[in-house]
Amino acid sequence: MRHFDFSPLYRSTVGFDRLFTMLDSLGQPDQSQTYPPYNIERTGENAYRITMAVAGFDESELSVEAREHTLTIKGEKSEDKGEESQFLHRGIAKRAFERRFQLADHVEIKSASLKNGLLHIDLVREIPEAAKPRRIEITSVASQPKQIEAQTL
Repeated sequence: MRHFDFSPLYRSTVGFDRLFTMLDSLGQPDQSQTYPPYNIERTGENAYRITMAVAGFDESELSVEAREHTLTIKGEKSEDKGEESQFLHRGIAKRAFERRFQLADHVEIKSASLKNGLLHIDLVREIPEAAKPRRIEITSVASQPKQIEAQTL
């Protein structure tokens, strides 16, 4: 396993610490986290949707939290206090989960909804006017005739 030391780059850059942290985490294994399955799709030019299969969870057992540039989705299944039953096969997972997604700059959560066992989280990227590209007009300076002075010897 390789580990890169980004500390020399910290001396000559400002504000890229999040980028270096993300690059450093790429080299680490993901602990084979496959539960619950999810899709990430682009629904428009600046619109995205994360769809996560959370069958068996209801709204009170799920939490969606955005903090800085990280979206965290947690699911904690409450224990069934009903009658004791004996499972012959248990294929529906009841385990708790936590998924984290890194969000780009200016990406905001628009809405979250739960329908038919799928959690839909709609995201939108809203770039502020100050960060959008702008056209700068080039003006010409009125040229004045230059005078050449001669020196006599």
